Parts: sequence; C-alpha cells; structure tokens
Amino acid sequence: MITARPALFDDRDRVAAMLARAFQDDPAFSCIFPDPVDRAARLPRLFRLSFDSDGRTGMRLVADGAATLWRGPGHARTGWGEMVRQAVPIVAALGGNTARALRVSGAIDAHMPADPFWYLHYAGCDPDHQGKGLGSAVVAAGLERVGGLPVYLETARETNVGFYQRLGFAATEEWQVGSGGPRFWSMRHG
Repeated sequence: MITARPALFDDRDRVAAMLARAFQDDPAFSCIFPDPVDRAARLPRLFRLSFDSDGRTGMRLVADGAATLWRGPGHARTGWGEMVRQAVPIVAALGGNTARALRVSGAIDAHMPADPFWYLHYAGCDPDHQGKGLGSAVVAAGLERVGGLPVYLETARETNVGFYQRLGFAATEEWQVGSGGPRFWSMRHG
C-alpha cells in the first residue's frame, strides 16, 4: 500500500528536483523555457518557490517518488502582493523567460472557475517511478483531505486527461495559450 504524507520543509529540495524531472518535457514548461538545458537548470528553483508558496496557502503531499502541491480555496491565483514580495527569486528562477511565463500564467488564471475550490497546482511522479500507482495515491490522498470542496486543475498533457478521469475528474474545457502556445485541459472534481 502506498501512503502519502504531508511534505515537510526537509522534503523541499527532493520534491523540487523530482517535480523538475517530471515536468522536464511538459508542453507548458517547454514553452516557457524553450532551451531544455536552461529548463532543467531553472525548474528546481521554480518548484522550490512553489513548494514554499503552496505550503503557506494549501498543502503539500509526498509519497516516495511522487508529490502534489495544492493551493487552498481563495489562493489559486498568485496575487500581486506575493509577486512583489517574491519578485527577486521569481525573476532569478525565470531569467529571460519571464514574459513567456507571465503569458502562460495569465492564461491559466483566466480559465480558473469563480466559485471556491482547491487548486491542484502540481502533481508529479519521478519518471523512473511512473506506472507504480504513486501519482494516483498522492492525488487521491489530497482529494481525501479537501473536505468535499471542488478541486480544479489544468494539464498541458493530453495523456494526463485519462489519468485524472480515472481519479474522478471531468474535463470541462480545452484551450490554448495565444496563437501557437501550449494547449491545456481544464478539469474538475466534485
């Protein structure tokens, strides 16, 4: 049996590195960071920032080889206050990719529902551990903890749609970032 537990600060670097590997070929991050070498170097920094931010406003869960970062109701969008407070580390993590990141982030925010919901910000499984049920277990553990509120996510991988449907999510919208940007599928649970 796979058990997910709350991620502690001591898990931060390991979770960030694992999520970076899991999202290395993700279409959204490939759009933001077109150079794969630059992407591999910058994603761990970006996921460390998300680990910290999501831990303040939601929950972080980990199972060996998989993790989820959640934002609680009312905290799905990154507010301007947080962006100003975190401007230096965010720009350091993004480098010259900031404009593309803001374009993708703005499109994601524009497609979020208006009603209260938990936001499954990131769910990832180490590529070496995929297919073992770890990702399903850590997402299911989060679904058990959200207290019956709806959950929203978006994915830029069409192959993930079926994965989330097996966990009870339904696709609600398919959309694209600008002209030629990555496609996303919005999904809801509950």
